Amino acid sequence: MKNPYASQHKKSLEFAPPQATEGWALIEMASRLENARNNPENIDNILNQSRLNWRIWTIFQAELVDPECQTPKEIRENLLSLTNFIDKRSVDIISNPEASKLVVLININRQVGAGLMENKSSKDHNDQDQDHNDQDQNHNDKD
Repeated sequence: MKNPYASQHKKSLEFAPPQATEGWALIEMASRLENARNNPENIDNILNQSRLNWRIWTIFQAELVDPECQTPKEIRENLLSLTNFIDKRSVDIISNPEASKLVVLININRQVGAGLMENKSSKDHNDQDQDHNDQDQNHNDKD
């Protein structure tokens, strides 16, 4: 049975800015890692989810080292440090899979994912405020 909420949420991301999609991916990955952590006997799932998470962060890393990356330098450097940490943690988990090691990845994904989603909604809110200001200005110009 399909989850109508999940279908609706995926559809809403179709036209969302990249940050919202990236945020959703990290939050979804945190959920998958949490599921793996809660089933420590399923080593294959721990390994699969760790590898998938590592791939997602490798994509972010590739974007951040791109010379045309628009992310401010300080944020880019901090995120690159974080991706290096995730690289090391992922290698550690893959070489010696233990469910307890997933906790830090879960927390990082939730925090960064929420921040990306928040930036998207802050931008939407600011855009709406600007639209209202423009409408007010147009209304005042007509008076």
